[in-house]
Amino acid sequence: MIIEKKREMKHRLVLLIIILLTVLTIVISLGIGDYALSYNNLIPTLLGQGSFKDEFVLFDLRFPRMAITILSGMALALSGAVLQNITRNDLADPGIIGINSGAGVAVTVFFMYMPIDSKTFSYLVPIIAFIGALITAVIIYLLAYKKNEGVQPLRLVLLGVGLSMALSGLMIVIMSLADRSKVDFISKWLAGNVWGLDWAFVLAIFPCIVILVPYILYKSNTLNIIKLSRDVSIGVGMSIEKERFKLLMASVALSSFAVSVTGNISFIGLMAPHIAKALVGHRNQMFIPIAILMGGWLLLLADTIGQHLLQSGNIPAGIVVSVIGAPYFIYLLLKK
Repeated sequence: MIIEKKREMKHRLVLLIIILLTVLTIVISLGIGDYALSYNNLIPTLLGQGSFKDEFVLFDLRFPRMAITILSGMALALSGAVLQNITRNDLADPGIIGINSGAGVAVTVFFMYMPIDSKTFSYLVPIIAFIGALITAVIIYLLAYKKNEGVQPLRLVLLGVGLSMALSGLMIVIMSLADRSKVDFISKWLAGNVWGLDWAFVLAIFPCIVILVPYILYKSNTLNIIKLSRDVSIGVGMSIEKERFKLLMASVALSSFAVSVTGNISFIGLMAPHIAKALVGHRNQMFIPIAILMGGWLLLLADTIGQHLLQSGNIPAGIVVSVIGAPYFIYLLLKK
């Protein structure tokens, strides 16, 4: 009982620290940039008493970008946490196993060859990304499935890595055939440049996150059982393939909606769950809320560093995350 109380206290403390770090990063980000906002004017502007220019920069430029990065980071972290459970592989991540690339190919083809309507574009892009990611996930799932044995977790990850490379190559081919005026968009997407910068994009991805975060938290115990072994799952009466497929679809939806507005960002889904597990343990009920908040903060921090704190400026968040995430991935690979 005492141990359980200590765990709960530690869990709450970690949650509070991450929330405070996120708030601090938001405050710092609000005051820096091409148009510097005075911190003395920040509260009056928030209360609607600032100049027109201050209010425009704050409410129409900076807040939407921050909302996009935080929500997308949360979605990617949760997607990674689910994938690591259902594949029983700690190196699984939606960017590494090809789901993000599938979403990227679909968005690229849509952008290149479909008529663009500015009123519906922000709402169609996440749906198109989900369709591309879903097709990719189903192909990987079917190829990794063996009769009487179900999905082979290691096979699923390896197939995903191979398909991710193939889809990345396909995007480069599409770039070579595309109109030069549209190549810039694909380049930004591949680099992980946050491009969904207004409230319409926030509203487009918000419902997915609001629905799927509670759903996956509700399924935390199911994830605990799935991660143990196939025999244990069957022994407790769980339809493991059915549950695994439902959770895979939820993971695909989260990652595809996120990358549809942030570009090809990898490693958030890998790092955030691992950091959360290191802080509070491996029980999904404990580490998933931490991972969600950690993912939002990590992507916000990466975007802030890339846009404002590095000397050259305007470095895509995806590149900043990769610079940190790639060595971390190698460390995990050697450790496992």
